[in-house]
Amino acid sequence: MRGVVFDGRSVEVVDDLEVREPGPGEVLVAVAAAGLCHSDLSVLDGTIPFPVPVVLGHEGAGVVEAVGPGVTHVVPGDHVALSTIANCGACAECHRGRPTMCRKAIGMPDRPFARGGTPLYQFAANSSFAERTLVKAVQAVRIPKEIPLASAALIGCAVVTGVGAVLNRAEVAYGDSVVVIGTGGVGLNVLQGARIAGARPIVAVDANPDKEAVARQFGATHFLPSAEGVAQALPTGADHVFECVGRVELARQAVDLLDRHGQAVLLGMPPAAAEASFVVSSLFLDKSILGCRYGSSRPQRDFALYAELYLAGRLLLDELVTRTYGVEDFARARADAEAGRVARAVMVF
Repeated sequence: MRGVVFDGRSVEVVDDLEVREPGPGEVLVAVAAAGLCHSDLSVLDGTIPFPVPVVLGHEGAGVVEAVGPGVTHVVPGDHVALSTIANCGACAECHRGRPTMCRKAIGMPDRPFARGGTPLYQFAANSSFAERTLVKAVQAVRIPKEIPLASAALIGCAVVTGVGAVLNRAEVAYGDSVVVIGTGGVGLNVLQGARIAGARPIVAVDANPDKEAVARQFGATHFLPSAEGVAQALPTGADHVFECVGRVELARQAVDLLDRHGQAVLLGMPPAAAEASFVVSSLFLDKSILGCRYGSSRPQRDFALYAELYLAGRLLLDELVTRTYGVEDFARARADAEAGRVARAVMVF
């Protein structure tokens, strides 16, 4: 089967991948579509260290092909969106309703793939840049068949990260003010999460003026080329600022833009050893800096909610898919994503 493999030096589209059959508690999925996320690019440039060789991709959707013993919530033929959280379901964090904090779901890559007898790692417990992938049952979330799979794929990363950060982590309330720094795939979903929450105003900040129309489509009431203009829209500061780029100077900027009792939520991914600085006394007025993993989500619950919101016309998915590419066109998709020409490039099989 075809897939996108990174060996630590170069990335290649191959046609001789193999994946093992599902064991107990596992699901084999025929991948229909997968979004090209910044995290995939960060593996290629070394920002996210990951063992190699690895099959890339982590934002996918497809059709269940087979299930292992003990799997009952999905059956062959079901449409599913894929989560990256392979949580155990039995630890204290899972029982607290915090599967994103499950220690068995972090930093323990499996190797279900092989090529010429050599095992290959699975990226983010998912590897959706392959015609078939193997996931834990908890990662396969059934979705209505009315949702196009190219759109549904984006639920599994950009949507759950951005919308989840607003609703789950920051708990943005009706009438709260929101600033979003960076309007890529995650930033657009923060914008629509803020819109769904009833925030007002919602200020998008992005140096690329070509992104204004889509930012406003997703919920921005204001669009600024830099944070310097935020004070005019929000003279006392913002209740919530979301940094969606991954640059340490923007993390500092997020803190500086806060009003009293405000929250800065850091979503962008800087290099692993990057450090940011801020004035400590600036936090004394009940300000907070929050990290957020995967939208602080419960995927089996949240994916279903987002599917309902989409079908009700409240959550935009189709509009995120700027362009689709055959897997053989990965290089072109990568170039378009790196150049910022797409909200999401989606690979289709």
